Amino acid sequence: MSTLTSLRPVLPILIAASVMLTISFGLRQSLGLFMPAITQDIAVTVTDFTAAIALQNLVWGFCQPVAGIAADKWGFRPVMVFGALSYASGMLILATAEGVFGVILGAGICVGVGMACASFAMTLSVTSRLVPLSIRSTALGVVSAAGSIGAMITAPYAQFLETAFDWRFALFGLTVLAALIIPAAWIAGKVDRSAPLVLSANNSDRLSAGAAVKTAFQNSSFVVMAIAYFVCGMQLVFLTTHLPSYLQICGMDPMLGASAIGIIGGFNIVGSLFFGWAGGKWSKQVLLGIIYCARSLVLAWYFILPPSPESTILFAALMGFLWLGVSPLVAGSVIEMFGLRWQAMIQGLAFFSHQFGSFLGAFGGGWLFSRFGSYDLALTIGISMGLSAGIIQILFALYKTPAKPLPV
Repeated sequence: MSTLTSLRPVLPILIAASVMLTISFGLRQSLGLFMPAITQDIAVTVTDFTAAIALQNLVWGFCQPVAGIAADKWGFRPVMVFGALSYASGMLILATAEGVFGVILGAGICVGVGMACASFAMTLSVTSRLVPLSIRSTALGVVSAAGSIGAMITAPYAQFLETAFDWRFALFGLTVLAALIIPAAWIAGKVDRSAPLVLSANNSDRLSAGAAVKTAFQNSSFVVMAIAYFVCGMQLVFLTTHLPSYLQICGMDPMLGASAIGIIGGFNIVGSLFFGWAGGKWSKQVLLGIIYCARSLVLAWYFILPPSPESTILFAALMGFLWLGVSPLVAGSVIEMFGLRWQAMIQGLAFFSHQFGSFLGAFGGGWLFSRFGSYDLALTIGISMGLSAGIIQILFALYKTPAKPLPV
């Protein structure tokens, strides 16, 4: 009770950070819904649209470590507010796009910068600085779960607006939501005054940014985690970008794609809470490997069979449970290895690997579909790499450090 009572003064900051995350993540998860309409209405091909989403992921990954360094130098508030403004601008540009340039600038560059400065890494860094060590892993899971609420609500909302009006009206509606990230980022920025960083002597907190980066890449556990994170990004962004299109090709109701993304968001909440809690009890690295293997098996099961509304809903529920659980595990692993000061930057280094995988998942999936007329090869590659990454992650974690016992 005393621990919960101590959190009361910082609850407005934690809630604002969660709102910032849930809107930014929910909007991004919904962009794939607009690919069929945009490619039919303006001079944009499937390859062009997926290239914009792929660029978004590269920009996000490249800017994430930079945003972490900037937050350490100037504070979280200016960085997060800048990201919020970039995000809202990107959605507005996408809503008014007339060709490839508008789609790439809006959905690609501006949203990518916004995600780097006002999404996962910043939200989890804010949380880590405010929450006691005893409940930190659980708190990271709770805040990650908040990010899932956005996907659960935003996708059906966007699909409803698009069906009732058109894709431009729907994107204008999402732009209004994006504008709410700005006040949320301002309030979350109070962490700069509420949680002064206490440096520790037994990790990289006292190092310069360059020395901390060098230390990270000399840590074999971090390197393996970052490489496996690449496959995580490839699988997930392939799904958010191409699942609605895949279901439409198979003759399913367009609303099913939005419902699937919403269900993924709902079960993300359960998965984030569970893996946040589990990361405080068992090896975070082993749990990451288990997630990657389980995801790959679920992907193989779903795409081998002809899709149906029932199998799609079950697939979305299973993938949702396994989706965002990686966030508290990766964030917690980075803190355990390197401390709090450079968490956003070092987590950003791992995340760049994730985002390069996301680039290949979005763009590579579209390119392979355009070339071969199906998603079969893209799925085979994604499933095989996911199983390989998961097994390597588990074996290395068990070999490198004694793992805490896993539940039976």
